[in-house]
Amino acid sequence: MIETVHVDLPGRAYDVHIGPGLVSEAGAHILPLLNRPKVAVVTDETVAALHLDALRAGLAREGIEMTALALPAGEATKSWEPLERTVGWLLDQKVERGDVVVAFGGGVIGDLAGFAAAILRRGVRFVQIPTSLLAQVDSSVGGKTGINAAQGKNLIGAFHQPSLVLADIDVLGSLTARDFLAGYGEVVKYGLLGDLAFFEWLEENGPTLAVGNQQARCEAVRRSVQMKADIVIRDETEQGDRALLNLGHTFGHALEAATGYSDRLLHGEGVAIGCAMAFELSSRMGLCSQESPSRVRAHLKAMGMKTDLRDIPGELPDAAGLLDLMGQDKKVMQGTLHFILARGLGEAFVTSDVAAGDVLTVLEDALRGR
Repeated sequence: MIETVHVDLPGRAYDVHIGPGLVSEAGAHILPLLNRPKVAVVTDETVAALHLDALRAGLAREGIEMTALALPAGEATKSWEPLERTVGWLLDQKVERGDVVVAFGGGVIGDLAGFAAAILRRGVRFVQIPTSLLAQVDSSVGGKTGINAAQGKNLIGAFHQPSLVLADIDVLGSLTARDFLAGYGEVVKYGLLGDLAFFEWLEENGPTLAVGNQQARCEAVRRSVQMKADIVIRDETEQGDRALLNLGHTFGHALEAATGYSDRLLHGEGVAIGCAMAFELSSRMGLCSQESPSRVRAHLKAMGMKTDLRDIPGELPDAAGLLDLMGQDKKVMQGTLHFILARGLGEAFVTSDVAAGDVLTVLEDALRGR
């Protein structure tokens, strides 16, 4: 059964379809968007080997011709050179302003291909077919596109909403356990930031979801997407409420930068550790009880996830170095770092009223625990 979440942005509304079999049915969903039966697909080499033939067949069933560019998998692809290569390839394919680019992959491909579509001919439409749990619940919805810079993550980009999102639950079966759980870090975030009932549902259903329960996976994706859609509709360009979606990201992005955006720490793993640290900071500031960070860590550990700095292999900068990396985060406004903290599970809020000393203490204690 296919679930649909409608992202009702004036003039840029679109549907997110969630369920099994959507890659094989992609042609039927995409055809109404096309001026001519042809699409350019941007993917990565891993996804191409696993799923590109199925997508080609699903498009061909509706008479849609497909050309594809497969980029190297991994966070390093979210950078200038692959972006330049992608835009050049799209121009070589003679993609016109009325055409549709398809982003077929995880968050890296979605962000990169979406940004390429945003700047190609001053903006062409694109469709997201996210193949990772992280992309299905987070990065494919909401129109944030972009690449990383040496100075930090996602610092170059544009808001460019997709015309359609197809989240095929079947594709999640091809993920490694580590990649699936990294995506689960973003799922947990939604419960922690604004929906205690969802977090409690995850505490109960997370283990069956992790081992492949399709119904549980579909429900987790649907609820996550609905929460994100509701927030994006209220605040598309992150002037207020949308910043709540960055719960765990201020710490997480600094840790990703510290590990060189490498396989030492996946994005969702950084978010999970970052959520635990955000609740720890909130507790130490007297905003929530000590039970809250303990419960966050307990659930992450029950799922077999990274929860602390000690779970990150290799060397890390000292606390001052990590704090300096946080200063490059997009949530810096007028030189002040904005944190997403919590008054309890499901009660996150944005604040700049955080003493650097408090953050340093949390980081120092976490590093001592390594």
